[in-house]
Amino acid sequence: MEYAVGKTGRIIAARLFEGEDLYETVEQIARKENIKSAAVLITGGFRKANIVVGPKREKPKIVGNFKDFAGPGEVLGVGTIYCDNKGPKLHIHTAIGKEGETIVGCPRGGAKTFLILEVTIIEIDGLKASRKPDKDTGLNLLRFE
Repeated sequence: MEYAVGKTGRIIAARLFEGEDLYETVEQIARKENIKSAAVLITGGFRKANIVVGPKREKPKIVGNFKDFAGPGEVLGVGTIYCDNKGPKLHIHTAIGKEGETIVGCPRGGAKTFLILEVTIIEIDGLKASRKPDKDTGLNLLRFE
């Protein structure tokens, strides 16, 4: 296990509009506000999303098993923002539902807002953390200095 301790910084509340992409918008806010570490909460709706619902293959590198969600539907999620060598990156897991269909996973393939998506970003000050490439998984994993 690795861990670090930080303190709550700024809290940013945002409302995404119809068709806006969750990842693009949250990462844009993080760049503009110079956020390096944060917790992220979302609630609202997705118009569509492409969600990783587990690994299709684990070896030699992890390959995600993607499932399309065709909304509109309801969503709630929790995630983090940490930087890699290109800047702030959102990592979020969501529960998405529509009538009797529920999908839980990571919408890595993009996620478009339906009507409204409320986002709360809770900045974490004092952490020296980033996402770094992991040769065993092929993913950028969280590391602490």
